Amino acid sequence: MEYKAVKLVKRPTLNITPDLFEVVTLETAELQEGEVLLKQTHMSLDPAMKGWMSPDTNSYIPPVGLGEIMRSSGVAEVIESKNEAFPVGAQVMGMIGWTEYAVSTGEGVQVLPPGLPADAVLSVLALPGLTAYQGLMNMANPKAGETLVVSGAAGSVGSMVGQIAKAEGLRVIGTAGSDEKCRWLEDELGFDKAINYKTANLEEALAEAAPEGVDVYFENTGGPVQLAVFDLMNAHGRIIVCGMIADYNTDTPAPGPNWISIIKKRLTIQGFAMPDHWDQVPDMSQKMAHYWMNGQVKFRAHKLQGLESAIEGINLLFTGGNNGKLMVEL
Repeated sequence: MEYKAVKLVKRPTLNITPDLFEVVTLETAELQEGEVLLKQTHMSLDPAMKGWMSPDTNSYIPPVGLGEIMRSSGVAEVIESKNEAFPVGAQVMGMIGWTEYAVSTGEGVQVLPPGLPADAVLSVLALPGLTAYQGLMNMANPKAGETLVVSGAAGSVGSMVGQIAKAEGLRVIGTAGSDEKCRWLEDELGFDKAINYKTANLEEALAEAAPEGVDVYFENTGGPVQLAVFDLMNAHGRIIVCGMIADYNTDTPAPGPNWISIIKKRLTIQGFAMPDHWDQVPDMSQKMAHYWMNGQVKFRAHKLQGLESAIEGINLLFTGGNNGKLMVEL
């Protein structure tokens, strides 16, 4: 059976451009013992992919090799199986790649409970939810009554961070790139305050929203928000650095804040990446499912249609053009 896949054939210089990819037609191979054939239904697009395309071998995960199918996680249906753990008809989640079909041994793939919507899986139980939970609950050690600021709050990770924090009793302030996104954060997700970071008086707006200062800052974007929040950090505050999306498409990264405050305020600043914590995924997935089933987290999905839509669509992540978790419906 023929199917399409997208291979990475060039490294990005500054931006992700269509010439980095090649659409190929492949043929499914006959299954060997222990293998399964997966038909992908929903494919996740994430900011981390920019780093996966780069040639940096010192990163937290090896780069995608040139000529290889582009890396991504997704939800798929088992349509043929020679592995008892993966019956035909089962819905699974794992690293599948930019492809319509894939043969797998089952390594890194997990069977999902029946009836879970694929968009909810990718928005809540997959990388965004896991990243949010790990960074906030396992690293920032939030306490009820504290104030949290999350940048990129309308994004897939940021929106989960804010909702988990609200469920745990924190005061939550989010920053986002449009008034519509800010309304969604306040009206639908229950944030205490959402601020458009493009506002002329960003520093004043943040200070007004956090009169008691900031205890936890969940950093997804960098940029002017970082400097403004850093000045508001309380003593013994925790800064969790998940992403720096404002610098992903720039030649020269923006200068960071002065470190004197780190000493004076005894701040803890911690960067992290999820591959260090794969062993905790089953436990974290269960906890995210608990929030979701209790109605404590909501999501919205921004769906592109068809495999090749990923080639241009991935840039929505870096322009702020996506409204919710960006994914491709195949």
